[in-house]
Amino acid sequence: MAISRRDVLLGSAGALSAASFSFPSPAVAQAEPIKIGFLAAMTGPSSAPTVGFNRGVMFAVEAINSAGGVKGRKIELITRDTQGDPTKAVNATQEMISQLRVHGIWGPLNSGESLATTPIMARAKMPNIHPCVVETLIDPAKYPNAFRMAPSNSQWDDAVRNYCLNILKVKKVAVIGDTTGYGVTAVGASVAAFKKDGAEIVYQANIDATQPDMTPDLLRARNAGAEVIVVWSVTTGMEARMFNTRAAMNWDVAFVGHPSLSSGEIAGLVEKPANWEKVYAVGYKSCSYDAGGKLPPKSEDLVARLAKANVMLSDTLLWWIAGGIDAIELFAKAVEASGSTDPTGIVAYLNSLTRYPGYFGDYTWTPTQHNGYPTDEIVMSQASTAKNGTFALAPGYS
Repeated sequence: MAISRRDVLLGSAGALSAASFSFPSPAVAQAEPIKIGFLAAMTGPSSAPTVGFNRGVMFAVEAINSAGGVKGRKIELITRDTQGDPTKAVNATQEMISQLRVHGIWGPLNSGESLATTPIMARAKMPNIHPCVVETLIDPAKYPNAFRMAPSNSQWDDAVRNYCLNILKVKKVAVIGDTTGYGVTAVGASVAAFKKDGAEIVYQANIDATQPDMTPDLLRARNAGAEVIVVWSVTTGMEARMFNTRAAMNWDVAFVGHPSLSSGEIAGLVEKPANWEKVYAVGYKSCSYDAGGKLPPKSEDLVARLAKANVMLSDTLLWWIAGGIDAIELFAKAVEASGSTDPTGIVAYLNSLTRYPGYFGDYTWTPTQHNGYPTDEIVMSQASTAKNGTFALAPGYS
């Protein structure tokens, strides 16, 4: 019998019990596993998102396998720690394709690595789902096998810019990123878009994420008259040092930008909780609670089931966990629908989805459009209001 999405991933006790469905015959049970490669920066300065994504991935794999797998085939997750290094990501990708012969790859999880690995996967026709935001990573003509399941950086950038210009109503902007491929690309795109919309960029910088003292850069931004600091980086240590420096300078300026500004890791890195105030990060309706502290019903249910499974939420973001679940499920559903692990069938399934109901968002892909996340689901969050990896909406939203 077909197992429903909810039953497999988060299912009721009945769904996972032996009485609920027929287990596969021994011959089917011994079928080749579905091999999913996971390119993950488990360590290194870009590891914050991986913490959450990995928990979602492990949760989904365990749930699917516990329910009998996909048509009797278990999922075998093959993880390689890329450490956020494009060279390591390339080596791991080549290993997965030529030696391990995986059937699909989830990741890399940051754009600097993905810029290096996407062409390799395209040449090998390897189905690839990733959450990386740099625009050029998605091109159905050049990379017909690559699908983005998170917003693109332009979608994030539009949300940040709209908040700064139309809600905070500032005109003088400082834009700061790290020195990774992602940081450099994101800062350049952000600066261009702000200028196009009539804002004045008074300071622009890419900072080494390991730089211990943020004072010189923040002093330059303040002396230039910055009314807001827009941040594009996944490095929580760098971000926390900026917040601490702002407090030491007694500068009442807001930070607005990348989702990592709200990562739970920052709570242990800021010198005092007040240093994390007036920080607004990209967020999502699916992971935002209302004035009464309530999430959308599906997200409430997910949080409850994650808690029951002892999946920690306090030090990460719900959207990272939900995205990890969705990625594994999408591969599983593609194999189930196509009846095989043939890459053509997996890609054809992904190309057929319209408002696919994920936990992070509803995904739509077509043969000519591989940006799957709906723009209307993007909001800004109050970074310091984390509750189970979810957030209150930033001031200014109704």
